[in-house]
Amino acid sequence: MPARAYLCGMECATPLIDPFARPITYLRVSVTDRCDFRCTYCMSEHMQFLPKRDLLTLEELDRMCSAFVGMGLRKLRVTGGEPLVRRNIMEFFRAMSRHLGRESGPGLDELTLTTNGSQLARFAPELAACGVRRVNVSLDTLDEARFAQITRWGRLPQVLEGIAAAKAAGLRVKINAVALKGFNEDELFSLLDWCAGEGHDLTFIEVMPMGEMGDVQRLDQYWPLTDLRRRLAERLTLTPLTERSGGPARYVRIEETGQKIGFITPLSHNFCESCNRVRLTCTGELFMCLGQEDRADLRAPLRASPDDDLLREAIREAIARKPKGHDFDYSRRHVSGQVSRHMSHTGG
Repeated sequence: MPARAYLCGMECATPLIDPFARPITYLRVSVTDRCDFRCTYCMSEHMQFLPKRDLLTLEELDRMCSAFVGMGLRKLRVTGGEPLVRRNIMEFFRAMSRHLGRESGPGLDELTLTTNGSQLARFAPELAACGVRRVNVSLDTLDEARFAQITRWGRLPQVLEGIAAAKAAGLRVKINAVALKGFNEDELFSLLDWCAGEGHDLTFIEVMPMGEMGDVQRLDQYWPLTDLRRRLAERLTLTPLTERSGGPARYVRIEETGQKIGFITPLSHNFCESCNRVRLTCTGELFMCLGQEDRADLRAPLRASPDDDLLREAIREAIARKPKGHDFDYSRRHVSGQVSRHMSHTGG
């Protein structure tokens, strides 16, 4: 895909500020809703995926993301579904890499992705060549049978091979593990030890009420990270860190190993007050909050004009509707604040 010059006039664009004075500097863009896994907390086993004709083209994704860069975006995370199953996806990474390392004017500090790791062995060297410096890999268990159970279609050796390939290519790997009650509770310390041995950071995530799974199953899965953190503190010394990665995680350092561990707690301790991000779907819908249904159609203004004036206007109108926070709540033994779309639709 040619590196088209979408930066015309972008230098004078006013940065994006939401109604609560939060600068919006982080965009998560889902390039596909398709995935080669069927993780139980993310999607149903027999998903009905979007017709490919409904997806933004790679050129349209380039133009859309470039408009955001011109409005102050500093971090771009590519998600899915599984982003690396999108056909010719490396064309998009190569196009976005032109925004990295700009000495003047708008530009990206970071281009990164979240992946299930299944395709990393194939793409890790090229991702590194495009300026990607770190990747988040979703990995909830190191037990092969459990991995097959939770992903339905996944193979653990393939993912471990991909993680090793990413490390060999010079990419920093962060493992994202969803805390699932009754599933991976007994792997808390083995996951920790494995990440320490491999040199990977680790972040634990609370399961979120997204998609139609049934309240009983969702509640049975929910393992609050306040409990997980308490278990860690019974054996290890945890020192809170003030650093932030531009995302929602809160970090601690484990003094015994020097590891950095993150906690993403949308339910037990939400991160809404510092939210700096919005999410773009592969069909051009902008979700201002992961936990709310409000969205803005950016595909229509994108396609209505060859220049970006209408698109930038639509982006600003959407950011002006960004809510203060979500309504996720499991505290009363029922799922409150649930949204109907699956996680794969907005990319987490």
